[in-house]
Amino acid sequence: MQLRLLFILLFSLLIVPAFTQHVVVRDDAIVQKFYTFTHQKLYWLSNGRNLKRAYDWLSIIEKTENTGLNSNKADIDVIRNTFIHSISIDSLLMAQTDRQITSIILNYIKCCQQGNVSFDYDEVNHNNDTIFISQLLNFRKRANISKIIKKLECKDHDYLILKKFLNDSISSKDSVKYNTLLLALNYRRFLSFNHHTEYIVVNIPATEAEYYRNDSLLIRMRTVVGKTKTPTPTIASYITNIICFPNWNVPFSVAGKEILPKVQKNANYLEQHNFDVVDGKGNVIDDAELNWNSYNETNFPYYFRQSTGAENSLGVLKFNLQNPFSIFLHATSWQGAFAKEYRFLSHGCVRLEKPFELADFLLKGKIDIEELKKGKKNTVSSSLALSHKVAVFIIYMPLTVTGNKVSFLKDEYGLIK
Repeated sequence: MQLRLLFILLFSLLIVPAFTQHVVVRDDAIVQKFYTFTHQKLYWLSNGRNLKRAYDWLSIIEKTENTGLNSNKADIDVIRNTFIHSISIDSLLMAQTDRQITSIILNYIKCCQQGNVSFDYDEVNHNNDTIFISQLLNFRKRANISKIIKKLECKDHDYLILKKFLNDSISSKDSVKYNTLLLALNYRRFLSFNHHTEYIVVNIPATEAEYYRNDSLLIRMRTVVGKTKTPTPTIASYITNIICFPNWNVPFSVAGKEILPKVQKNANYLEQHNFDVVDGKGNVIDDAELNWNSYNETNFPYYFRQSTGAENSLGVLKFNLQNPFSIFLHATSWQGAFAKEYRFLSHGCVRLEKPFELADFLLKGKIDIEELKKGKKNTVSSSLALSHKVAVFIIYMPLTVTGNKVSFLKDEYGLIK
């Protein structure tokens, strides 16, 4: 009874600030791990000291704004109302409330450090729940939670510039810019937390790629990314090898919609562009024997494969990237595309302006760049393994930070609401 009265007194003092709702982070697994680790059914509601600690955490979290983190105001209101308006609180409701408090605090700690972003495919962000649980349990020995949160906050240069710009220059009423900045803050948290000595960042709206080693930017280059109808997905993955003189196995959708009509109009198209016709087993078919006018994009039974060389659509370098979308980084036979301001031109893969420089860095000079630049036709493909896998982050962030300047970009795919 005394514990319930203390809870009512504490939570009735919580201030309810004006707040713009953001996506709530739910992670039941981390909560389950917490109670497995502590061997307790109740943690926060087990004694007055922990209850006071819960109040301190929730009071600060509820006031969170302009950071891209969720304030959990609605969930905190539920907890408050449970204690203030319930005539009696049975053991089941106590346990549920205790777990709800744990969920709010742990997910705040988690998001504060690694951000609240999701990728269409992510194999880089490993489960770090044990780290966040240990942090929370260690934090109970410290008195000032505001100082704890300040210590957890991202120290990245771009993050600090974005945070200052958000607080000084943007109103939540300007929802597009406001939400763009919140997304950018979370991306900076993610990239800082998932830190690597060597990594590549491709920002889709900027149509640019950057290569970092030991926190130094070594290469910045223009890219060509997916059209609005064939957008490039967001991916957090790794490059493990580079293909020199790759064949281009044309995706079936591209073959039927784009190449087949060109072949039907021009009998020499395949020879002019170094394409073979192959069956499902990879066997080359004599295209002269095919009745091309009998096919369309729904009944075409073959594939197109473009031979190696400088004229290959992939250029002479392909950076293999683990993902389920057949998306990768590659060179290109059309360098003129990088002179264009509008570079949303691909079927989803990322074309690189400086593939030779990147390959030289990734392979530590163990590659014959001059031989690659010759781009001889029908050169046998070869695979060069990296000494260690290199992280690649393909992100969708419609802004850039240059020095202390923040510049907004067009939301080409219309993803910012």
